[in-house]
Amino acid sequence: METANSKNKTPLWLISLSILIPTAFSCLATSATNVAIPHIAGYFGSTTDEANWVITSYMIANACLILMTGWLENLMGRKTFLKVFVSIFTIGSLICALAPNLNIMVIGRLIQGIGGGPMTPIAQSILLSAFPNDKRSIAMSLFGIAVMIFAILGPTFGGFIVDNADWQWIYLVNIPVGILSLAMIHANIDELEVRKNIKKIDFLGMIALVLWLLSMQIVLDKGQQYNWFDCAWISWLAGFSVCSFVFFIVWELEYKNPLVNLRIFKDKNFFLGTILSASVNMIVFSTIVLLPQYMQNLMGYTAMISGYAIAPRIISSFIMIILINPLMKIFDNRILISFGFFFLAISVLMYSNLNLSASFIYISIPNIIMGIGIILIFVPVSTLVLGTLPKIELSNGASLHNLCKSTTMAVVASVASTMVARHSQMHQVFLVKNLSEFNLLFQQKISSLIHAFSYPADSIYAHTKANAYLYKSMAVQSKLIAYTDVFAIFALIAFLLIPLSLFLSISKNNE
Repeated sequence: METANSKNKTPLWLISLSILIPTAFSCLATSATNVAIPHIAGYFGSTTDEANWVITSYMIANACLILMTGWLENLMGRKTFLKVFVSIFTIGSLICALAPNLNIMVIGRLIQGIGGGPMTPIAQSILLSAFPNDKRSIAMSLFGIAVMIFAILGPTFGGFIVDNADWQWIYLVNIPVGILSLAMIHANIDELEVRKNIKKIDFLGMIALVLWLLSMQIVLDKGQQYNWFDCAWISWLAGFSVCSFVFFIVWELEYKNPLVNLRIFKDKNFFLGTILSASVNMIVFSTIVLLPQYMQNLMGYTAMISGYAIAPRIISSFIMIILINPLMKIFDNRILISFGFFFLAISVLMYSNLNLSASFIYISIPNIIMGIGIILIFVPVSTLVLGTLPKIELSNGASLHNLCKSTTMAVVASVASTMVARHSQMHQVFLVKNLSEFNLLFQQKISSLIHAFSYPADSIYAHTKANAYLYKSMAVQSKLIAYTDVFAIFALIAFLLIPLSLFLSISKNNE
């Protein structure tokens, strides 16, 4: 049995299981919540925009805590740190499940975000520290199961829950998982062998980070609703967000004891790997956001069926997780990443050919291809991105890396939806010209509809209903073309990223 290099020789599989179980369920709860928002809004009698704060509060807390992971781990010790934050996540889940109103629900998600934020970077850091250099691809494969596969599983899991039970079960399942995780962490996770001198917390940097993320998230959430920069307060808040971001960057670079060491971006692998990982998150998360909308709003699928259509992505990802380690031993990791972006681009390009007659199988096939591409990129990049950093910077690097990915997800969720709305309006302007008395096909169609609707109603009612029917069809078609436009744009981005991976360096050690 392989063991970690620790005092009590804890087996690697136990270390992995102990840290990856809470990490996986924090990722699952995040993506499953997206599907449940309409049900949460209905339960509390609120609008969808108000219910979106359930997502926003989690993302803000999550992003803020991500950057504090390294400092808090060093301050509290690894084992205590993990037990505290798993407990916070579990308590937040309980509050969400029992929330009597939306405000308490938002507070519960905020607490859950505080607990779940450090899980991903600390898991990546522990696995890279515990596994020997020649086994790091295995470590990142396991990390991929917890982070990517469970995140992809979220819409399927959430759809099944909301269609067959109460949405509260999305959060209730985290409670026994949290209790089990606490016991496993206590038994199997060792303390840090080396702890740096504890430095003062960078309060000003923390305040700038919170102000930047909070203002940015409000702009992203409310921008489309208030027509973006046509609204004065959105413009001012966006400017404030940019200023807070610039101040945060300058302060962190110049302050003696910064919240996060931004200078590690000088490391080529870390810089390029972060761009590649953020891009993968952007493309994959855009499909997780847009595909359920497309299937439910245009094709009439239920939340559960739309989740099942995405499920083949999980199967292909899991198969690739098994195959990726031997592939990384045979092929140059940079070549695997390039092929991963190729598969990603092909899958999203296939979505740009969707139509209202698309079968369940046709929607599933690109998901299978995407699952292959995701793992071909995710595991090699996760191995290389921190591979050239010194061990003392692993927690800091993992925190910063995951903050960039989380921020990208927040931005793309809003940008993708806005692009669909704007492209839909644009295509509607062009398509409405066909609804004209000078268009013979339109005249033939409306005449047949008037005839069909005229019995037992009068001609005025039949004419009005026929016009409404054709206008609704035109609106649906414009929305469909908008979705295909956005998928084509993300496919182009994936194609353009293919050569970027070739500039990564293959690391041999990590001292």
